[in-house]
Amino acid sequence: MTYKHTKALDTTKDFILPCRKDQLDTIKEFLPVENPDFDGSFSTYQLLYGKVGNRIYLIGLGEDKYSAQTENTFHKLAFETQKHWDKSIQVYAEDLSDDETKKAVIGIEMAQYEIGEFKSKKEKANTTTVSFSASKNLKNILEEGTYTGETINKIKALVDAPPNIKTPEYLGDWAEKSAKKADYKCTVLKHKELKKQGFDAVLSVGKGSVNKPVVIITEYTPKTTKKVDIALVGKGITFDSGGLSIKPSTNLHYMKSDMGGAAVVLGVVELVAKLKLNINIVGIVCSAENAVDAESYRPGDVINSYSGKTIEIIDTDAEGRLVLADGLSYAVKNIKPEYLIDLATLTGSVVRTLGYEAAGMFTHNQDMASTMSDIGYKVHERVWQLPMFEEYKTDLHSDIADIRNFSGKPLAGATNAAQFLESFIEDHKNWMHLDIAGVSFGSSPYAKMKSASGYGIQLITEFIKKKASK
Repeated sequence: MTYKHTKALDTTKDFILPCRKDQLDTIKEFLPVENPDFDGSFSTYQLLYGKVGNRIYLIGLGEDKYSAQTENTFHKLAFETQKHWDKSIQVYAEDLSDDETKKAVIGIEMAQYEIGEFKSKKEKANTTTVSFSASKNLKNILEEGTYTGETINKIKALVDAPPNIKTPEYLGDWAEKSAKKADYKCTVLKHKELKKQGFDAVLSVGKGSVNKPVVIITEYTPKTTKKVDIALVGKGITFDSGGLSIKPSTNLHYMKSDMGGAAVVLGVVELVAKLKLNINIVGIVCSAENAVDAESYRPGDVINSYSGKTIEIIDTDAEGRLVLADGLSYAVKNIKPEYLIDLATLTGSVVRTLGYEAAGMFTHNQDMASTMSDIGYKVHERVWQLPMFEEYKTDLHSDIADIRNFSGKPLAGATNAAQFLESFIEDHKNWMHLDIAGVSFGSSPYAKMKSASGYGIQLITEFIKKKASK
């Protein structure tokens, strides 16, 4: 799919007419009939035919409150109708804001995602040219929308990939190829180097798998100063059986998605590099497969960590926080970023708390929380702050180690996980943990089984853009 800007709409060719709720008058001059049966309700569309037989798609933007979801209505239209599009189609963008135009591109691009990558017969890629017509120059907006949509599709493909292919080393190879194309630095630490550097928690989680763990460090640092503005840490469990604390078989096949946080980190660094933002960022992905084997780590074990702290293992299915602990410790000790954000599909508790509509946000920095929340509403990748009260910390006490990895209680699970991570940040003032378990992967109108959503790319990129603009 190719996107370009034109100043005038050719009404003899196929085109898409966005319309807000009950504002049909704004596009009346382009309508072939006076009163089409259409009111501009959100995520609706209607096909009309022009005087020469060209297709005219009326697409509903709804009320102003739906502006943050503009990509959803374009995604639906493109997904359901693009098989009828010719080599080109136009979008009338004169009345769209810059954000809405960008989101329109993102939505159309997301409709190009092919979930059946591993089928023997593949769908042909769409080669349609989409022209956005407006009097102002849209070149930069279209470019950003294209890069963003492409990145969302790439990380969706990573999350949806089967675990026999998507091993920790596969993620490392993906990052190295991305770094070459987008011009940023990538270092993949493998088993021998992880031992040497002391990534003991990562190594413990990966002990039971034939696919050895890796730590992926991506760096985009265009500024002359060496100071790192933002470090992102992602949980990269390529398959989570639960280990010896094994999960039930129901929906176990979906545990290929337990590297959703890693996918966001990999995607955001690539996108920021493509957008050439003036900000220094580092991404750290701690990746392992949590498998069952004679060498698997056990409940009752005491393991070391990169920080030097010892951890008593209560539940081997609380493994994501272990690899994140090493990643956070590495960031604090070696990167020393101004802002530190980790993302993980970490707990079922956050899903029971917030459902599938928002990520759980944990931080003591209220300015940071407010900024992230505002951005979440703006891009419709919402977050909701959950408590980190001091009283909860006693749940992680261990008699025999510095900390235990699980409280063993059916209460406040997402908070306990966040407070476990907090023990490894050395009181970093600008740290935030995002538990994206409920929003990274789930039901979709575009697939019959659960699949990746692409959540996090717009949220984190917009946060980075905000910091880059200062």
